[in-house]
Amino acid sequence: MDADTGAAPAGESAIDALYARDRACHALGITLDEVSAGRALMRMRVGPDMVNGHGTAHGGFLFLFADAAFSYACNSHGPVTVAQAAQVTFLAPAEAGDELVAEAVERASAGRQGIYDVTVRQATGKVVAEFRGQSVVIAGRPPVG
Repeated sequence: MDADTGAAPAGESAIDALYARDRACHALGITLDEVSAGRALMRMRVGPDMVNGHGTAHGGFLFLFADAAFSYACNSHGPVTVAQAAQVTFLAPAEAGDELVAEAVERASAGRQGIYDVTVRQATGKVVAEFRGQSVVIAGRPPVG
C-alpha cells in the first residue's frame, strides 16, 4: 500500500487494499478469509473486552463483524459501495473465546443498490445472528496500483 496515495501495490487487488486500510478489523482481529463476486467470509474470535455485563458478546461487536463481511461482499464488484441501511437479529449468545464466522451473500441488486444477507455462526455451526444490509454504489473504483 502506498502511504501517500493509498493505492495498492502492483498485483494487489482492490479488496486486498481495502482490507489493508481497515483499521477496525485489524484492531479486533477480524480476518478476511474469502471474497468472490457478491460474497465474503470473515472470522473473529470474541475477546474478553468484547463482552457485556451479561458475560456474552456485546451486540455492537457482532453488528460490526457482520457489517464488515457485508462491506467486503458489496465492494467485491469493484465500484465504491457503502451501507445505506442495515439491521441485525440476535439469535443466540456468543461468549469470550468463541470463534465466529460471518458469511455475506448478495441476494439482489438493481442499478446502484443491493441487498445482502450475513449469517454469523459459531465454529460449531450454531447461528448467533442474522444481518441484512442494503448497499448503494457511491462512486467509481477504489484506488489500486
